[in-house]
Amino acid sequence: MGRVIRTQRKGRGSVFKSHNTHRKGAAKYRVLDAAERHHYIKGVVKEIIHDSGRGAPLARVVYRDPVRYKLQKVLTIAPEGVYSGQFVYSGKKAVLSVGNTLPLGEMPEGTIVCNVESKTGDRGTLARCSGDYVIVVTHNPDAGITRIKLPSGAKKVVSSSCRATVGQVAGGGRTEKPMLKAGRAYHAAKAKRNSWPKVRGVAMNPVEHPHGGGNHQHIGHASTVSRWAPPGQKVGLIAARRTGRLRGTSVVKADKE
Repeated sequence: MGRVIRTQRKGRGSVFKSHNTHRKGAAKYRVLDAAERHHYIKGVVKEIIHDSGRGAPLARVVYRDPVRYKLQKVLTIAPEGVYSGQFVYSGKKAVLSVGNTLPLGEMPEGTIVCNVESKTGDRGTLARCSGDYVIVVTHNPDAGITRIKLPSGAKKVVSSSCRATVGQVAGGGRTEKPMLKAGRAYHAAKAKRNSWPKVRGVAMNPVEHPHGGGNHQHIGHASTVSRWAPPGQKVGLIAARRTGRLRGTSVVKADKE
């Protein structure tokens, strides 16, 4: 019997919990109400803030409650170009300009949007990382669905009533800057979770990892591993469809629409 390996210990929690003490809160849209469904509602961007462990900046937006005498404070993903003091509008009748939130069905094809809902009223799930955006590809008004292109390049069909914010997420190009020193990687990982530094499996002993041991640092067997492998064995390229370098030209499949 070998030792319980690192991937197994991660499920336990303890030192592998997320570091969320300094985080500002969940970034979500307003709860979908009649004001947004049929008209629009005006909000003001109070401040643009940094959120620990997140690449994209957040915006604190304050709306006046349409029913009661109070304010609704919303923490949302800040698109590129939004500034504090700016008025932003949310709802079906909102105008198409950067920072405004409206249903996908109200946007022309080719619009660049971010923080898209995958299901109506889920308050934003897609394209939320810094510099990310989604492209509105086509609408099908009869079926009430919209085809969008995700940051991964995959196409997805969602309801036309799903909300999205016009523009791309601020903070783009963050990954272009080289780390240059270990201290930068240390502090970047410190804000997120215990994920750095990472000892390679081949550098371990056989008791600690399936890739460990041997007179040279080598795996000693195929790096691919079955989807149904038991937890202590499931390391490497899990359920790989293919391995190796991508060679030749990639053939782009034509869309069915």
